[in-house]
Amino acid sequence: MDIEDARGEDPLGPLDPNFAARFTRDIRRPPCQLYLVSPLDVTGGFADRLKRALDAGPVAAFQFRVKDVDQHLAAALADPLQRICADADVAFIVNDSISLAKRLGADGVHLGQEDGDPREARAELGPTAQIGVSCHDSRHLAMEAGEAGADYVAFGAFYPTTTKVTEHVADPVLLSWWTTVFEIPCVAIGGITPANAAPLVAAGADFLAVSSAVWGGDEAAAVQAFAAVLAG
Repeated sequence: MDIEDARGEDPLGPLDPNFAARFTRDIRRPPCQLYLVSPLDVTGGFADRLKRALDAGPVAAFQFRVKDVDQHLAAALADPLQRICADADVAFIVNDSISLAKRLGADGVHLGQEDGDPREARAELGPTAQIGVSCHDSRHLAMEAGEAGADYVAFGAFYPTTTKVTEHVADPVLLSWWTTVFEIPCVAIGGITPANAAPLVAAGADFLAVSSAVWGGDEAAAVQAFAAVLAG
């Protein structure tokens, strides 16, 4: 049974809107970091673009996200990108597919709600794999993911996005609540740009997952702009 009702509301109910106003980030928590998500098309000169982006500023992780290609082709597309990430000491995360992540020896996998269970991913990928789960705007989904062994939870979309269809809209107060109650890192995703990122950092995001804001223009300039926001 779906753990969210037909209206998509969190079964835990709404958060106190004043929670965010009272929020103060724990100084023991690491600063917010940048998490790049690939465009769907990583052919052509994308490897050069990725290297340029990673050379431009601090990036914690890169998510390999392609759709509607067989695993053999996906593995071939991933190979040069994975090597670039390894050379830059950036975690290489595979979107959706536990089997592809295992085949590549990736650093981890990011699971949507229909892509498998974190326990299954842990069994297949081992104790050191980074396992993330999309939790939309739901505290309940996030807590279930944490209980299942996820290493991070992702909330969003926080802003309108062209990367995928927006079915869930999250409020920044969700980040504040999560980081106050739980140690597991949270990722903010959805329409994030250097111009609108600061409120999410202030709300408590541990990572900003970004795609079109970087790959839709000059990737090096975008990474530098995000770095300036994250530096405060």
